[in-house]
Amino acid sequence: MTQIIFLPHEEVCPEGKVIDVEPGVTICDAALRHGIEIEHACEKSCACTTCHVIVREGFSSLNEADELEEDMLDKAWGLEPESRLSCQAVVGETDLVVELPKYTLNHASEKH
Repeated sequence: MTQIIFLPHEEVCPEGKVIDVEPGVTICDAALRHGIEIEHACEKSCACTTCHVIVREGFSSLNEADELEEDMLDKAWGLEPESRLSCQAVVGETDLVVELPKYTLNHASEKH
């Protein structure tokens, strides 16, 4: 099992959370399965940036971002070198520390 440590986020995960997941799952799916409601306005189809996360530790263990994800990330608020779309970032064998950005570019938040 791989551990994902979600750093505290004022609205989504105020206390932070540590979860155990099987390698091969995306960060977004792992979070949603454990009650962390990451926005995913495009239903995880790599068509928006609402699930943008910053991988503070373990970034190099993730699958490589493809060109479509890279193009979408260019539109994300608060983009950093360790940014990924959580719907595309597949967890490997290395533990991760993940930060949810304070803002997204979603104009209408929808609860899924």
